[in-house]
Amino acid sequence: MNQVAEGSVQIGNSDVELPAEYKDKGLVDHKVVVEPFVFITNKDNKVDNLTREQVVGILTGKIKNWKEVGGDDQQITLVHRAKSSGSRATISDVVLKGAEFTDDAVIQDSNGAVRTAIAGTPGAIGYVDAPYADASVKILSFDGIKYSAQAIIEGKYPIYGYGHMYTKGEPAGAVKAFIDYVLSDEFQNSQVEKLGFIPMSKMKK
Repeated sequence: MNQVAEGSVQIGNSDVELPAEYKDKGLVDHKVVVEPFVFITNKDNKVDNLTREQVVGILTGKIKNWKEVGGDDQQITLVHRAKSSGSRATISDVVLKGAEFTDDAVIQDSNGAVRTAIAGTPGAIGYVDAPYADASVKILSFDGIKYSAQAIIEGKYPIYGYGHMYTKGEPAGAVKAFIDYVLSDEFQNSQVEKLGFIPMSKMKK
Protein backbone atom coordinates (compact mmCIF):
# COMPACT_ATOMS: atom_id res chain seq x y z
CA MET A 1 0.00 0.00 0.00
CA ASN A 2 2.92 2.31 0.67
CA GLN A 3 4.03 2.03 -2.94
CA VAL A 4 0.54 2.81 -4.22
CA ALA A 5 0.20 5.78 -1.87
CA GLU A 6 3.59 7.09 -3.01
CA GLY A 7 2.67 6.62 -6.67
CA SER A 8 5.52 4.20 -7.43
CA VAL A 9 3.09 1.44 -8.47
CA GLN A 10 -0.40 1.74 -9.94
CA ILE A 11 -2.10 -1.28 -8.33
CA GLY A 12 -1.48 -2.81 -4.93
CA ASN A 13 -2.90 -6.26 -4.23
CA SER A 14 -3.82 -7.03 -0.64
CA ASP A 15 -6.05 -9.27 1.46
CA VAL A 16 -6.55 -6.68 4.20
CA GLU A 17 -9.06 -3.87 4.52
CA LEU A 18 -7.60 -0.39 4.09
CA PRO A 19 -5.81 0.44 7.37
CA ALA A 20 -6.76 3.64 9.15
CA GLU A 21 -3.40 5.28 8.45
CA TYR A 22 -4.10 5.12 4.71
CA LYS A 23 -7.62 6.55 4.83
CA ASP A 24 -6.44 10.07 3.95
CA LYS A 25 -3.92 9.07 1.26
CA GLY A 26 -6.44 8.91 -1.59
CA LEU A 27 -6.43 5.15 -2.02
CA VAL A 28 -9.46 3.58 -3.70
CA ASP A 29 -10.45 0.03 -2.76
CA HIS A 30 -11.56 -2.42 -5.47
CA LYS A 31 -12.79 -5.73 -4.03
CA VAL A 32 -12.05 -8.31 -6.68
CA VAL A 33 -12.50 -11.74 -5.09
CA VAL A 34 -14.00 -13.44 -2.06
CA GLU A 35 -11.46 -15.39 0.01
CA PRO A 36 -13.01 -18.22 2.09
CA PHE A 37 -11.22 -19.59 5.16
CA VAL A 38 -11.56 -22.91 6.94
CA PHE A 39 -10.30 -24.32 10.22
CA ILE A 40 -8.31 -27.49 9.73
CA THR A 41 -6.96 -30.14 12.08
CA ASN A 42 -4.73 -33.16 11.94
CA LYS A 43 -6.59 -35.99 10.16
CA ASP A 44 -6.54 -38.23 13.26
CA ASN A 45 -8.65 -35.74 15.24
CA LYS A 46 -12.11 -37.11 16.11
CA VAL A 47 -13.71 -33.66 16.35
CA ASP A 48 -15.72 -32.69 13.24
CA ASN A 49 -17.33 -29.41 14.31
CA LEU A 50 -16.52 -26.46 16.56
CA THR A 51 -18.86 -23.71 17.68
CA ARG A 52 -17.74 -20.10 17.45
CA GLU A 53 -17.37 -20.06 21.26
CA GLN A 54 -15.13 -23.13 21.13
CA VAL A 55 -12.98 -21.67 18.34
CA VAL A 56 -12.57 -18.43 20.27
CA GLY A 57 -11.59 -20.46 23.33
CA ILE A 58 -8.90 -22.29 21.37
CA LEU A 59 -7.57 -19.18 19.62
CA THR A 60 -7.35 -17.24 22.88
CA GLY A 61 -5.73 -20.12 24.77
CA LYS A 62 -8.59 -20.72 27.19
CA ILE A 63 -9.27 -24.18 25.74
CA LYS A 64 -6.07 -26.23 25.74
CA ASN A 65 -7.20 -29.84 25.39
CA TRP A 66 -9.39 -31.53 22.79
CA LYS A 67 -11.38 -33.31 25.51
CA GLU A 68 -12.88 -29.89 26.36
CA VAL A 69 -14.61 -29.84 22.96
CA GLY A 70 -15.61 -33.48 22.68
CA GLY A 71 -12.35 -34.95 21.47
CA ASP A 72 -9.62 -37.15 22.91
CA ASP A 73 -7.52 -36.22 25.93
CA GLN A 74 -4.88 -34.52 23.81
CA GLN A 75 -3.15 -31.17 24.00
CA ILE A 76 -4.21 -28.60 21.39
CA THR A 77 -1.40 -27.14 19.31
CA LEU A 78 -2.43 -23.91 17.58
CA VAL A 79 -0.68 -23.26 14.26
CA HIS A 80 -1.30 -19.95 12.56
CA ARG A 81 0.07 -16.84 10.90
CA ALA A 82 2.22 -13.88 11.94
CA LYS A 83 0.68 -10.63 13.18
CA SER A 84 1.28 -8.99 9.79
CA SER A 85 -0.78 -11.62 7.95
CA GLY A 86 -3.99 -10.66 6.18
CA SER A 87 -5.35 -14.14 6.91
CA ARG A 88 -4.79 -13.59 10.63
CA ALA A 89 -6.46 -10.17 10.39
CA THR A 90 -9.54 -11.75 8.77
CA ILE A 91 -9.85 -14.43 11.47
CA SER A 92 -9.35 -11.79 14.15
CA ASP A 93 -12.10 -9.63 12.70
CA VAL A 94 -14.63 -12.30 11.72
CA VAL A 95 -14.17 -14.86 14.50
CA LEU A 96 -12.45 -13.26 17.50
CA LYS A 97 -14.28 -9.93 17.21
CA GLY A 98 -11.93 -8.07 19.53
CA ALA A 99 -10.56 -10.94 21.60
CA GLU A 100 -6.78 -11.48 21.52
CA PHE A 101 -4.94 -14.46 20.06
CA THR A 102 -2.89 -16.45 22.52
CA ASP A 103 0.89 -16.17 22.11
CA ASP A 104 1.16 -19.89 22.80
CA ALA A 105 1.16 -20.90 19.15
CA VAL A 106 3.35 -22.11 16.32
CA ILE A 107 3.70 -19.36 13.70
CA GLN A 108 4.09 -20.18 10.01
CA ASP A 109 4.61 -17.77 7.12
CA SER A 110 2.21 -19.19 4.53
CA ASN A 111 -0.99 -21.19 4.04
CA GLY A 112 1.02 -24.12 2.74
CA ALA A 113 3.33 -24.11 5.76
CA VAL A 114 0.35 -24.02 8.14
CA ARG A 115 -1.25 -26.97 6.34
CA THR A 116 1.99 -29.00 6.36
CA ALA A 117 2.58 -28.35 10.07
CA ILE A 118 -0.97 -29.36 10.99
CA ALA A 119 -0.84 -32.48 8.81
CA GLY A 120 2.29 -33.60 10.67
CA THR A 121 1.35 -32.59 14.21
CA PRO A 122 -1.13 -34.66 16.26
CA GLY A 123 -3.60 -32.38 18.04
CA ALA A 124 -2.88 -29.41 15.79
CA ILE A 125 -5.44 -26.88 14.54
CA GLY A 126 -5.21 -23.75 12.43
CA TYR A 127 -6.81 -21.82 9.59
CA VAL A 128 -6.02 -21.54 5.88
CA ASP A 129 -7.56 -20.15 2.74
CA ALA A 130 -10.03 -22.85 1.69
CA PRO A 131 -8.20 -23.79 -1.56
CA TYR A 132 -5.20 -24.91 0.53
CA ALA A 133 -7.20 -27.45 2.56
CA ASP A 134 -6.42 -30.74 0.83
CA ALA A 135 -6.70 -34.42 1.73
CA SER A 136 -3.72 -34.21 4.10
CA VAL A 137 -5.86 -32.45 6.74
CA LYS A 138 -9.42 -32.49 8.12
CA ILE A 139 -11.73 -29.51 7.49
CA LEU A 140 -13.90 -28.66 10.48
CA SER A 141 -17.48 -27.46 10.29
CA PHE A 142 -18.10 -24.11 12.00
CA ASP A 143 -21.20 -23.70 14.15
CA GLY A 144 -22.58 -26.83 12.49
CA ILE A 145 -22.12 -25.49 8.96
CA LYS A 146 -19.84 -27.37 6.60
CA TYR A 147 -17.78 -25.09 4.37
CA SER A 148 -18.75 -24.75 0.72
CA ALA A 149 -18.76 -21.85 -1.69
CA GLN A 150 -22.53 -22.09 -1.82
CA ALA A 151 -22.77 -21.83 1.98
CA ILE A 152 -20.91 -18.50 1.81
CA ILE A 153 -23.00 -17.24 -1.11
CA GLU A 154 -26.19 -18.08 0.82
CA GLY A 155 -24.93 -16.29 3.92
CA LYS A 156 -24.70 -19.45 6.05
CA TYR A 157 -20.92 -19.73 6.43
CA PRO A 158 -19.34 -16.54 7.79
CA ILE A 159 -15.58 -17.02 7.59
CA TYR A 160 -14.35 -15.13 4.57
CA GLY A 161 -12.59 -11.96 3.56
CA TYR A 162 -11.91 -10.13 0.33
CA GLY A 163 -9.02 -9.79 -2.07
CA HIS A 164 -8.44 -6.11 -2.82
CA MET A 165 -6.80 -4.07 -5.53
CA TYR A 166 -5.91 -0.57 -4.33
CA THR A 167 -5.30 2.38 -6.61
CA LYS A 168 -4.37 5.99 -5.88
CA GLY A 169 -7.53 7.77 -6.94
CA GLU A 170 -10.00 6.35 -9.41
CA PRO A 171 -8.23 4.22 -12.03
CA ALA A 172 -8.02 5.31 -15.65
CA GLY A 173 -6.64 3.99 -18.91
CA ALA A 174 -4.87 0.64 -18.84
CA VAL A 175 -5.19 0.38 -15.05
CA LYS A 176 -8.97 0.72 -15.23
CA ALA A 177 -9.12 -1.72 -18.14
CA PHE A 178 -7.16 -4.31 -16.16
CA ILE A 179 -9.34 -4.01 -13.04
CA ASP A 180 -12.47 -4.11 -15.21
CA TYR A 181 -11.17 -7.34 -16.77
CA VAL A 182 -10.48 -8.91 -13.36
CA LEU A 183 -14.06 -8.05 -12.34
CA SER A 184 -15.56 -9.24 -15.64
CA ASP A 185 -17.75 -12.36 -15.78
CA GLU A 186 -15.21 -13.91 -18.14
CA PHE A 187 -12.43 -13.78 -15.54
CA GLN A 188 -14.51 -14.15 -12.38
CA ASN A 189 -16.40 -17.23 -13.53
CA SER A 190 -13.39 -19.03 -14.97
CA GLN A 191 -10.11 -18.12 -13.32
CA VAL A 192 -11.44 -17.15 -9.88
CA GLU A 193 -13.47 -20.33 -9.45
CA LYS A 194 -10.66 -22.44 -10.88
CA LEU A 195 -8.38 -21.11 -8.13
CA GLY A 196 -10.94 -22.06 -5.47
CA PHE A 197 -12.11 -18.58 -4.59
CA ILE A 198 -15.58 -17.07 -5.04
CA PRO A 199 -16.57 -14.53 -7.71
CA MET A 200 -17.73 -11.17 -6.42
CA SER A 201 -20.74 -11.36 -8.75
CA LYS A 202 -22.11 -14.35 -6.85
CA MET A 203 -22.27 -12.62 -3.49
CA LYS A 204 -25.61 -11.27 -2.37
CA LYS A 205 -25.62 -7.49 -2.47
